[in-house]
Amino acid sequence: MNGNNIEELDDPVIDVEDNEDLSSPQIYGISSYGADYDVDGLVKRLRRGDIFIPPFQRDYVWNQAEASRLIESLLLGLPVPGVFLAKESDSNKLSVIDGQQRLKSLLFFYEGFFNPKEGDARKRVFKLKNVQDKFEGKTYEELEEDDRINLDDSIIHATIIKQETPTDDNTSIYHVFERLNTGGRKLTPQEIRSAIYIGKLNDLIAELNEYPTWRELFGKKNNRLKDQEMILRFFAIYTSLDSYSKPLKEFLNKFNGRYRNPTDTELDRLRTIFKRTTDIIYERIGKNAFRPDRVFNAAAFEVLMVGIANRIEGNIDFGTFSENIDSLYKNQDFVDSITRATSDDKVVEERHRLFNEYINQYVQ
Repeated sequence: MNGNNIEELDDPVIDVEDNEDLSSPQIYGISSYGADYDVDGLVKRLRRGDIFIPPFQRDYVWNQAEASRLIESLLLGLPVPGVFLAKESDSNKLSVIDGQQRLKSLLFFYEGFFNPKEGDARKRVFKLKNVQDKFEGKTYEELEEDDRINLDDSIIHATIIKQETPTDDNTSIYHVFERLNTGGRKLTPQEIRSAIYIGKLNDLIAELNEYPTWRELFGKKNNRLKDQEMILRFFAIYTSLDSYSKPLKEFLNKFNGRYRNPTDTELDRLRTIFKRTTDIIYERIGKNAFRPDRVFNAAAFEVLMVGIANRIEGNIDFGTFSENIDSLYKNQDFVDSITRATSDDKVVEERHRLFNEYINQYVQ
């Protein structure tokens, strides 16, 4: 199993769950109301952080002409699409679910630079482009006073939502985000979680995603955050296996929302167990530990990580265990449990049972 010369494939993860439909398993109680914000007020709220675009690195995709057309529509008194905002229960701040391209365009125009990047030596001045002659080439400061006041007073409608029930999670925001963000490329589940479950847990996951041993085991960074989803999956199953129920995506959503801000003690515990477990697996089994068939297998990762993490403090002969790991990957029942209907409740239970039986042979 220590075949470190196996080349990495372009698609780094096999996860049967990716191909399974996710439907909301419960009925939500959601309150929603409309609010009409003037543009000047929206920009001020964005600057203060009262309305915030989640720190998820989704590209700003509009070009300067497209952003200019939005500004022109407002200057002409034409209606523009509204935005969707979610109220944070702990802070009452509003996070942007849908409309970040429009809101960023407004912020860029008011601040004077188009899509500035941190560290840029030179910034592109935001001058209106491909608009009516009256506005062509003008910055916000260069608009006629009447036009500037008209823009400031223009109204953008916002729909603000807040989940009232159930009270122990806020997974409805995930489903709203998933359904509204249909433009461009479809967001992955972990991209959505990174956008809406902002907190210490996701900060820890991003930190551990840089851990050298993990990078050796997973491979190059995944630009759709699949590597970060694997870390979340480990934490969720390691912490809450007894309460697992499918679909896996919803299980991870609930865990991510419920434990978004663990105590510092719990964060240290999770950080330590992740590092120690990956270190043991890399040292004893090798970089292809989670690749029973050349490609990273999410279910194999889950069961090995959780099974070994639960026994780090025990009397396990990890040397002999790792030498015989191939026999586990040749067990047809175990292979079925990591390749077929892998998120089914009984299949999850079965693969952990089989792994426990296997590893218990090596208790000293």
